[in-house]
Amino acid sequence: MTKLGLRDSVLTLTLIPTVIIGLLLGGYFTINRYIELDEILYQQGATISEPLSIAIEQPLLAKNKQLLNRLISHAHNKHSPAIKTIAIFDEHNELVLTSNYHRDFDDLLHSEYLQVGKNTRVLSSEYLLTFFTPIINHSTSDAQWKNATFQTSIGTVVIQLNKDQAIIGQQQALLVSGIVIILALVLAAILAIRLSHMFIIPLNKLVLATDKLIEGKRETGLTVPMMGEFELLRQGLNTISDTMVMQKDEMQRHIDQATSDLRESLELYETQNIQLSIAKTDAQDANRVKSDFLAKMSHELRTPLNGVIGFTRQLHKTPLNKHQKDYLDTIELSANSLMTIISDILDFSKLEAGAMELESIQFQLRDTINEVLTLLAPSAHEKQLELSIYINSLVPDNITGDPTRFKQILINLISNAIKFTEKGSIKIDVGHRLLDEERTSVLVSVTDTGVGIPMDKQDALFTPFGQADSSITRKFGGTGLGLIITKHIVETMGGRITLNSAPGNGTCFTFNGVFRLPSHIYNSDLPSKPLANKRILYLEPHEHTHNAVLSLLTEWQTQVTACFDQETFLEELNKEFNYDICIIGHVAAVDEMQRLKSYIKAVRESTDYLYLMLNSVSHNMREAYIGCGADACLSKPLNHRKLCEVLAAPYRLDHPVHNIAESNEKLLPLKVLVVDDNDANLKLICTLLEEQIETIDTAHNGSQAYSLSKSHKYDIIFMDIQMPIMDGITACKLILESSLNEDTPIIAVTAHALAGEKEQLITDGFKGYLTKPIDEDMLKQIISDHSPQSPLRRDKNRNELAAIEPPFVSSSLDWPLALQRAGGKNELALEMLNMLLLSVPETLRLLKEATASQDCEHVLSIIHKFHGACCYTGVPKLKALAEALETALKGDCDLSYIEPELFELQDELENLMTDAGLAEH
Repeated sequence: MTKLGLRDSVLTLTLIPTVIIGLLLGGYFTINRYIELDEILYQQGATISEPLSIAIEQPLLAKNKQLLNRLISHAHNKHSPAIKTIAIFDEHNELVLTSNYHRDFDDLLHSEYLQVGKNTRVLSSEYLLTFFTPIINHSTSDAQWKNATFQTSIGTVVIQLNKDQAIIGQQQALLVSGIVIILALVLAAILAIRLSHMFIIPLNKLVLATDKLIEGKRETGLTVPMMGEFELLRQGLNTISDTMVMQKDEMQRHIDQATSDLRESLELYETQNIQLSIAKTDAQDANRVKSDFLAKMSHELRTPLNGVIGFTRQLHKTPLNKHQKDYLDTIELSANSLMTIISDILDFSKLEAGAMELESIQFQLRDTINEVLTLLAPSAHEKQLELSIYINSLVPDNITGDPTRFKQILINLISNAIKFTEKGSIKIDVGHRLLDEERTSVLVSVTDTGVGIPMDKQDALFTPFGQADSSITRKFGGTGLGLIITKHIVETMGGRITLNSAPGNGTCFTFNGVFRLPSHIYNSDLPSKPLANKRILYLEPHEHTHNAVLSLLTEWQTQVTACFDQETFLEELNKEFNYDICIIGHVAAVDEMQRLKSYIKAVRESTDYLYLMLNSVSHNMREAYIGCGADACLSKPLNHRKLCEVLAAPYRLDHPVHNIAESNEKLLPLKVLVVDDNDANLKLICTLLEEQIETIDTAHNGSQAYSLSKSHKYDIIFMDIQMPIMDGITACKLILESSLNEDTPIIAVTAHALAGEKEQLITDGFKGYLTKPIDEDMLKQIISDHSPQSPLRRDKNRNELAAIEPPFVSSSLDWPLALQRAGGKNELALEMLNMLLLSVPETLRLLKEATASQDCEHVLSIIHKFHGACCYTGVPKLKALAEALETALKGDCDLSYIEPELFELQDELENLMTDAGLAEH
């Protein structure tokens, strides 16, 4: 759409050509008039001056001044007022006579045009036009007839003409042209306006009629005929109006029919939606019944399987011959395989129900990965596979997440790699990428040299019950649920899993998970300082294992000479250079034993200590190599902690740790209340607090704690959770609601808490929680974080535990651990152990009564109390059993499910009493 309307367009198109043409014509004629008037003035001056110069010749020669005066006066009067003055000059440019003196006459006397010439000269100024015409002497007698002498000038006639008339004529011409142009413009504007009116009026009517059609009105109002083409437009609009009316009526009929049909369809859809809703509800109910059935069936299957596994373990403790042990191993292996399948099905049902949640606890990444590899290494060694792991030294070791699910991912991927690889190697690489100051993304890749997976089968791996080949299930076993569960766990961790594979070229699974970086980082306790600058000769043919171990040795600041092959290794030995340590990685095969023994024999003369790395867990093979001269044999993949401890062990005596005398620090001026129903727990925490706190009060249940809190103000309260008379949660709420300690931080002390229970404790009002067994460093940190003075005290360096003989020898007793739990105090450790032993008969009696009456809650209470007592003594196996039983009872209180573990706990307690010499005779 243009910016100008029709009226403006008509006026513009009419006036612009008129203006242009008028300006061109007026300018043309005005310029011609200007030139014409100038030429007329020039011709008039020449016509007067040239005849006058001829007439003046004789009177000037005769010097007849009277005649000269009459001639110029006649000429002046005849052409007045055009002539302003006429003057006669002699050959010496002296004035002879003039017809008029004026104010500019003096300028004429000094004009350079007075010089003698042959032709008339013209001088033009603003208002005057001056003609200089020479007076030629034609009467000179010359016998020789010389032209130069014959035509000599005897003077000059000067005539000045006024330009006034010419200027007036020019101005008149310009004025006339302007008037003509203005009249033309006015006439054109009048015609344009009248022409635009002829268009605008009918157009406005047509536009108005169009607006009416747009608004849906039936009448256009165009009843009066119009001129020319407008009449065609009027008729066309009227025709359109009639057509629209007809179409509107027809459309309305269609709309009414469609509305009626749609109403019927909607009623049908509503009926179908109701049916679909009912069907959806039935499907959801069926799915819920299926999930419940899976969960119950998994539980029902796990219960007898746990019995099978438990009694198999019990049967292992009885005298058996070789064949019976093989049969029991087969039974246990089959039962564990079936348990794994049931666990997969249960996890899959949790996925469908959306009930799988991740824990958020701090753990050490390298130790977690080593646990998985220790579990799976025997399967790889049975197939003579090289299992190796390389962890980038920059990957943070302390992270916060769910270690159980992380291990589940690794176990699934690595066990699959072992399952589908017949020869070659399996490589695990771990890296990371910092996302921000609080989060990091841990990247793990598992690469094998197995059968590989075709491209068209790869997508099926991440679907339920999907496998790359239907024959794989029969050949290798498995449910096909592992990868879908793994994929869901990885995505829940904020990462993704991918694979790269081709038939015959192996498979590489890569996944990443987002973990939080904890605020408190545990210091590495690796004894790597004694290894600094130690000379190490290292042989490992496998590239990935070679680089992984070399990275660790370099990180520990050792001087490593690394060899990839036998030739380089032997060359280094022949240099007669002694090494502190020699590490040899080799394949644990029978046909390679002689070669490895030759290496051992050759190395022993050039190194102080020799260690072997074998892809085997065979005890007999390791003993054979140690008998040939090796100092120790380590199983691949190497546990970094074990490797460091083995290498540093011979040198730790050369670098003794000097005990730092404890500084006489003053006790903190704090008053603390400790609440626990277990005397052993109460005594231990009080003993640990006595080294840090001035005043300590104790209570045996929540009611006593609440009474004390109403009369005493405490800085910190340590509260057990499960207690008689009043539990810890109720006591915490009452203390915070009405006592002198409404703002006192209350710390929950519990032997076992699931992830959801820990968050619930914070919700109930506790400021934190302390997990049994109580660690002295954690206790100090709690006091530092929650005491009113917030003392930032450096931890005291612990003295090494003295080599104290245990009170008795038992497989269930770890005496160094007991000393550690007692803070290095031998008397306290003995007292704690004695209290535990005295409580065992009562615990066994109560357990038998509770299991006989099938009182699950009573059993849970007994196990919880016993678990708390185990936390402070060196009985790790009993503590693990109690923790497993408590976890199972809290999840699903079913005694038949934990019957094997209960029997095992009773056996362990009886064995402990027998070893202690307290068994009933």
